[in-house]
Amino acid sequence: LERFHARQLRVSPHVLGHSKAHVGRVVAELVRAAKAQGLQPGPLALSLRGDFVRIGSAYEQHKVRSPDCFDILVPLRLPPHLEPQPRCADGLGPCGAFVCGLRARDGWTRRCRPFAEGFCVELQGRSHLSSGLVLRWFQGHLQRCLGAVRYRLQERCRISLSACPGQPPTLHILPCSDYVCCHISMAVRLIPAIPLGDALYLTALPPEGPHGSPAPEALWGLNASRQEQRLLGWLKEQAPAASCHLKCLQILKGLRDLRGHGLEEPFCSQWGRVLSSYVLKTALFSLLLQGPLEAWDEQFLVERLEDLVLYLRDCLRKQVLMDFFLGNTSIPEAVALPRFLKEAAPVNLLSAFDGPTLDLVAFQLISTWVQAPHIIRMYSSPRYWRPVPAP
Repeated sequence: LERFHARQLRVSPHVLGHSKAHVGRVVAELVRAAKAQGLQPGPLALSLRGDFVRIGSAYEQHKVRSPDCFDILVPLRLPPHLEPQPRCADGLGPCGAFVCGLRARDGWTRRCRPFAEGFCVELQGRSHLSSGLVLRWFQGHLQRCLGAVRYRLQERCRISLSACPGQPPTLHILPCSDYVCCHISMAVRLIPAIPLGDALYLTALPPEGPHGSPAPEALWGLNASRQEQRLLGWLKEQAPAASCHLKCLQILKGLRDLRGHGLEEPFCSQWGRVLSSYVLKTALFSLLLQGPLEAWDEQFLVERLEDLVLYLRDCLRKQVLMDFFLGNTSIPEAVALPRFLKEAAPVNLLSAFDGPTLDLVAFQLISTWVQAPHIIRMYSSPRYWRPVPAP
């Protein structure tokens, strides 16, 4: 396991640092240009706030294999007289989905109509901010700004923007020769986000909702990435200096990916969705707070990794793994949570999957752990390394 981590999973801090710095410079240029152009239409349109938030494994020290994919939140600004009012979707979408009403400080007037017509949909007799309309505006807005940014950056890198319907746009960065030491082509997912305050954001959910959903484009997900980063920072302070908790997460992600090479569709896709990186990270958070953090010293790597596998297996058999932040009252007081998170309804991350699927994933997970040395030897040759997709 140590050799597997060192040779195939561990990302060079030097290369990762260069990649993050390069991504930061390019995204800053694009956001700055998009904010400047967004000031022209007037006060009744969306605009960019002008900053961006780095999220995901590359910024949380558990990235695996190669620093070529990054996630960036791009906060948007509503017109100054409108405020978001999120609430649970109440069965209109998947578990944990939200809808976002809007409140006008001076009451809804004629001057609000242009914005409502451009960015809102009717749901249950009320006007709600549409995630689909916001996403399409964001994609078009960035695409219009790309020309000026491309010209300014042409000596450093080549950049392009691609987008699939219902998905955040992806910025592709190809560094020019001898600019950065890594020479890695990078994909940066730019995620438009509605700020709620307290470092919470609403982000668009994928367009495929449950069958019969009346307004899937009105659905949003709650992003608490900043709270996750705060918790990871607190754990780093409390755990031993040589703690293995992030290494356990990296190895489990690596074993999941290798095991996927030997699975056939449609179960291969279900395997990856059930054991998503967010599910693995949630299980790790829950397990870390159940026992003494001293037990996560690196000398106990195999024992803690096995504990994590068995904990996940039990969650899959019980068909329950609760979101770590929504409605969780057992988070340490040192990690201050916004009131909105504390009062939110708890969410079961496994509720979207049926029992037989979860049982099969649990069986394959234990099989993967038991056969880990064999799986690492079998699927670690370069011919099994799939091109890493956009995050």
